[in-house]
Amino acid sequence: MAESESSNQTLKSEKPKPLRCIVKLGGAAITCKNELETINETNLRLFCQQLREAMARSSVSKVFGMDWSRLSGDQIVIDDDEEPAFDLDTNFIVVHGAGSFGHFQASRSGVHKGGLQRPLVKAGFVATRISVTALNLEIVRALAREGVPSVGVSPFASGWTTSRRNIASADASHVSEALHAGLVPVLHGDAVLDNLQECTILSGDVIIRHLAQLLLPEYVVFLTDVLGVYDRPPTDTNAILLKEIAVDEDGNWSIVKPLLGHLKKEVEITVAAHDTTGGMETKIAEAAAIAKLGIDVYITKAGTVHSLRALKGEVGDNVPDDWLGTAIRSVKQVRPL
Repeated sequence: MAESESSNQTLKSEKPKPLRCIVKLGGAAITCKNELETINETNLRLFCQQLREAMARSSVSKVFGMDWSRLSGDQIVIDDDEEPAFDLDTNFIVVHGAGSFGHFQASRSGVHKGGLQRPLVKAGFVATRISVTALNLEIVRALAREGVPSVGVSPFASGWTTSRRNIASADASHVSEALHAGLVPVLHGDAVLDNLQECTILSGDVIIRHLAQLLLPEYVVFLTDVLGVYDRPPTDTNAILLKEIAVDEDGNWSIVKPLLGHLKKEVEITVAAHDTTGGMETKIAEAAAIAKLGIDVYITKAGTVHSLRALKGEVGDNVPDDWLGTAIRSVKQVRPL
């Protein structure tokens, strides 16, 4: 018993390592957004493999899978005589969106508008949480199968609340303790209680900004279903990918790359009718708020060579011509062209 207490005290007294990266895994990137509660298994698997590669300190051929449940369908083989190789930099946080999980339930019942005492809203609140926590479990299991020691952290269960949709209280101690223990916290957009309107939806993008302010990661990566921020909806054949955006101290932002005189600050935004979290508009606003802190933000498409480079932190100060994505950073950190 004394040995156990001593071990715990040693763990808590060790200085926490700097947080390397917070990853926002967009719901549209890992679910089939127009198919209710359907995971895009290929994209999710690619993300998990790339995250593990980004964490790897050395080349390890054998993955020590950690999903030992019956549901995994895999044969569980554990060699007690040989300690598995484990050489990962686990100082990452993952926050995922809901995609085709949760958004339908929330929009159908109006959870984001509040009014928890109404039977339909209360039922929708419960249904939304069932849906988003089910997705969270599947993402944690997918990461575990790739040997990433991940644990689900639910904002509602951790006591996060809002006041008219702005964060009022957010206990990040679970996140910090998990990181300190060498675990990767996996948070998600959630239905939470609101001090003024009784309930609402707390988006993953807002969660990331709050964690970035508290924990100051080296960089933040948003993984979506498109290559980055465009000057208009990417379905438009004339859409131009904005490679670099600078944010000043007042939160105003300007386009650095490409150098096209006709481009204004504003970009056209489209949001799906059932998306209760604001879509790309919220991503840009939250990314700009993070960039103001001096933290580089990279937005790119999940499951591509560009997402792997972003996860590894290889984009650098000067955005490479062959990297497709959007870098959003403080104007103080933008290199002159």
